[in-house]
Amino acid sequence: MKAIIIEQYGGKEQLKEADIPKPTPGEQQVIVKLHATSINPIDWKLREGYLKTMMPFDFPIILGWDAAGVVDEVGEQVNSFKVGDRVFARPETTNRGTYAQYTAVDAHLLAKIPENLTFEEAACVPLAGLTAWQCLFDFGNIQKGEKVLIHAGAGGVGTFAIQLAKHAGAYVATTAGTHNVDLLKSLGADEVIDYKKEDFEKVLSDYDFVLDSLGGENQEKSFTILKNGGKMASIVSEPNQEKAAQKNIKSGNVWLKPNGSQLAKMAELLKQNKLKVLIGHRYPLSVEGIREAHAISESHHAKGKIVIEIS
Repeated sequence: MKAIIIEQYGGKEQLKEADIPKPTPGEQQVIVKLHATSINPIDWKLREGYLKTMMPFDFPIILGWDAAGVVDEVGEQVNSFKVGDRVFARPETTNRGTYAQYTAVDAHLLAKIPENLTFEEAACVPLAGLTAWQCLFDFGNIQKGEKVLIHAGAGGVGTFAIQLAKHAGAYVATTAGTHNVDLLKSLGADEVIDYKKEDFEKVLSDYDFVLDSLGGENQEKSFTILKNGGKMASIVSEPNQEKAAQKNIKSGNVWLKPNGSQLAKMAELLKQNKLKVLIGHRYPLSVEGIREAHAISESHHAKGKIVIEIS
């Protein structure tokens, strides 16, 4: 099968096309014929070698951990899916990712794609959607009426987090650049702080929860707008625990855990049009396509999700 691989860590020039054996399913796995995948920061962070101690994979590595396609084969013990089912998943993080024509996925991580969703839309949901879900609900346990700040609202995680928090009944503030203000209000944000014109630290106060996707100075300043006993989930770095202790704030670095049942709950929201997917960029499964997609992701200015279309 065609795949885009890396054979050593480094820049975008390490991405190359290869012919890799098609996977065979384990007893509790399915083989998905991929129609689309999407780009996430973990892809280029792993490509650069930043995660090699945490994920010491053997080369060649196929990057990519969002799957959307059709069930092509099922393992002997799989009875919840059949050949031909339209499915999506955030597979386990292995060296056989989704920049390929086929991938193996543990059956319990799969969910069925709602009929009103394209493969490209479905490919945007698993990693970013589950990250938002687990930050808001598993870590934050956000409740109706609580005040929630979501940094970088126009990004992949941000666009899902705004909608999920709003659906849960929270008051949602978010940060974004001038050109994304109207977009984020259309997703349900109650308040959009244009970081080019104002400082969120001077505008917001007494918040229950912050979702930090920026780290650094933004993370530090986020402590000041949280109330005593508030919560901060970061998807980039471990927050300062001394600062957190001063205000009895629960804070931590949240690492996504693939979860098929949570994905199925999101599929239901998508089916009911209570959650929508924002695709900002589309590229083909080719060396040039993936390199350009990585460049957009690394710029930290992607709007919505970056999709890879697999013919």
